[in-house]
Amino acid sequence: MATWELTTSGSATIKAGLHANTITASGTEMAKMYDEAEGEIITQTRRNWVADYSSLPSGIKGALSDVCSSMIGMAIAEYDPTGYLIREWDGIMNFNDDRITKGMARLKDFKSNEIKTP
Repeated sequence: MATWELTTSGSATIKAGLHANTITASGTEMAKMYDEAEGEIITQTRRNWVADYSSLPSGIKGALSDVCSSMIGMAIAEYDPTGYLIREWDGIMNFNDDRITKGMARLKDFKSNEIKTP
């Protein structure tokens, strides 16, 4: 069911870090993680970003990609943290959590009529 509208699997894999478990990066598992992340973004922001994605400004698309790929990256890292170096996993989780928290706050407060062209 994953459409990969909000982000790419490559972006999600990068957010999981160099030592992420490669089994998790399979198409089926990544698709499930994408669907969950997309659903979480839509639920928390109360906006169906996918329905009219093509008309969104590129900056908003970037913010959606950042949040979505961070959510998937965290899910990959949580699946099997054994491959990470000492403290690497913590750093990845903290980085992604920060990106999600800040990005979701902006997306929840998004008002399309307030984006202005310089």
